[in-house]
Amino acid sequence: MRSIIIDDEASARAIVKELCKTMPEMEVRAEFPNALEALKFLRDNQVDLIFLDIHMPKLTGFDFIETLQNPPKIVLTTSDKNFAIEAYEYPFIVDYLVKPISPERFQKCVIKLNSAFKTASTVSSQAIKEEDKEDDLYINIDRRLIKLKFSDILLIEAKGDYIEIQTLEKRYRVHSTLKKIKDKLPESRFLQIHRSFIINFTQIVDIQDNSVLIEKSVIPISRSNRPELMQRLNLL
Repeated sequence: MRSIIIDDEASARAIVKELCKTMPEMEVRAEFPNALEALKFLRDNQVDLIFLDIHMPKLTGFDFIETLQNPPKIVLTTSDKNFAIEAYEYPFIVDYLVKPISPERFQKCVIKLNSAFKTASTVSSQAIKEEDKEDDLYINIDRRLIKLKFSDILLIEAKGDYIEIQTLEKRYRVHSTLKKIKDKLPESRFLQIHRSFIINFTQIVDIQDNSVLIEKSVIPISRSNRPELMQRLNLL
C-alpha cells in the first residue's frame, strides 16, 4: 500500500512510520507536517492510503478531506475520540486510531485495510463484468415494451407510486419504484444521490455545492450520498 503520513507532530509521524515498517505490505512514500504540503505532493503523485491527523494548523484533517476530489483510503490518527462518528460518514475512511497507537491496534488496522482493498478490487471486477452485459432496459408504457439504452438515460426521479425516466430525447412515466429499477441498473454508470433521484453520473455537466447539473436539470445531492459520488468520479 503506497501511503503518506500527515501530522503536525514529528514524533507522531515517526511512530506511524515505524509501525508501517513492521508490516511488509505498507510502503510510506512521504510524510508531511501539514495538509497544504501534502496537497502539493498529491497533485503529481498517487497513493493508496493516507494516515491523517485531525487537529492541525491552517487546514484540519476534515478540511483536507473536503479538498480531495478522488480520495484514497484514509486512516485517521488523533488524540481526540470525539470525531469517530463523524469520521465514518465518509466511506473511504477505513479506521480511526487514537494516540498513543499500540502495535496490536495498528495490526488490526492493517487487517481492516487489507479487507477494504480486497473488497474494492472485487467491486471493480464486478463493474467490468457489468460492462459486458446488455446495455438496455425495457419499460412498460401503455402495454408497449419500449427499449431504452442505459447510455441514453440521464436520470430517474421518484414521484409517488411512479418513477420518471429522463432520456436524451424524452421523459417516460412508469409505475415502479426507485429500488426496483436501481437493481436493474449497472453500478458502473448509475448512482442514487438522493432519496428521490438516481443519476447517470457519466452525464454530469457540473457539480456545485450540494447539487449536480445533468443537461438542464439541477439534481440535489444528499449529504450521505455525496462522498460516494465524489469517490466514483474520475477527477483530476
